[in-house]
Amino acid sequence: MIMTKRMSLIALSMLLVGSANAFEAEKVASELNIPWGLAYIDDNTMLVSERAGLLKQVNLKTGSQQVIAKPNNVWAQGQGGLLDIAVSPFAANTLYLTYSKDIEGEGATTLAKATYQNGKLTDWQDLFVSTSRSDTGRHFGSRIAFDDKHVYFSIGDRGVRDNGQDTLTHAGAILRLNPDGSTPSDNPFVTDKAVLDEIWSYGHRNPQGLVYDAPTQKLWSIEHGPRGGDEINLIKRGANYGWPITSHGKEYWGPLSVGEGKLKEGVEPPVKVYVPSIAPGSLVLYRGDKFPELKGKLLAGALKLTHINVVSLSDTDKAIGEQRIMTQLGERIRDIEVTPKGDIYFSTDSGNLYRLKRER
Repeated sequence: MIMTKRMSLIALSMLLVGSANAFEAEKVASELNIPWGLAYIDDNTMLVSERAGLLKQVNLKTGSQQVIAKPNNVWAQGQGGLLDIAVSPFAANTLYLTYSKDIEGEGATTLAKATYQNGKLTDWQDLFVSTSRSDTGRHFGSRIAFDDKHVYFSIGDRGVRDNGQDTLTHAGAILRLNPDGSTPSDNPFVTDKAVLDEIWSYGHRNPQGLVYDAPTQKLWSIEHGPRGGDEINLIKRGANYGWPITSHGKEYWGPLSVGEGKLKEGVEPPVKVYVPSIAPGSLVLYRGDKFPELKGKLLAGALKLTHINVVSLSDTDKAIGEQRIMTQLGERIRDIEVTPKGDIYFSTDSGNLYRLKRER
């Protein structure tokens, strides 16, 4: 019996190690400048937003790239710049983008829309300029997600902790808008003068991953903690996620916990906490068929700990398992994009664009 248990543990260990090493990365393109956001167009074309302020078109077959736009007023300083990019589900040939807009020498996280057709970007329009300016270059968010009628995008606390609980700023919040940038009449705080109308949830530190899962109609986010305490959160209408009054992290300057505690009544607890921090850069929920072992799991790009973090979920939305893949690259993984066919592409801060492949 003892031998059987030991053999089972060895077999399980081999299975976990084997699964973690069952993937490899095929380099598609290189020499990109912090490729922050990815938008799949077709089997030949990926759009890439570079944080420094350029929008590029990459040929997925040859790896060739060309600049198709350099938007005006991009505040490309610190962690700010040209940020996320996503193909609109509401209108053909339409893109949504987020960027830090230069307003009097400070950056404000902004949602824009543009037309993309025949390799050209036209009709740039700022849909929503958030109230989120600060004198720091930190914590802009900002990822885009869609349900069947709305646009969501995240904004970090802009390096000002109190913004997390200040509902008269968009900083430290996830916003919900109509496709034209207007405010939905059924947003949770439209009748509350103490909260900005666009806010869907608040109490966030720096959510750099956001994904809406259509089959379950649930919105997921992953955000940076301080020193330790990165969080995966299931985003609920009108909920407070606690920052900075609750946190699982420590102060950067010493071994003291941030906030009043890890949990508090009236604060939505995280689904998963990372200690130490992985420094998340993106989040997807894989529903494709190309990699059955990843189906139904959350995939997060890790910057500091340089891997793709794979989280298994239970039927009740509990995090019940974690796996780390692409550790062999040793690269800061920024964005992950899943195509309609189930292919997985990801970008790294070192300037590479990869396609996930099975190990040969």
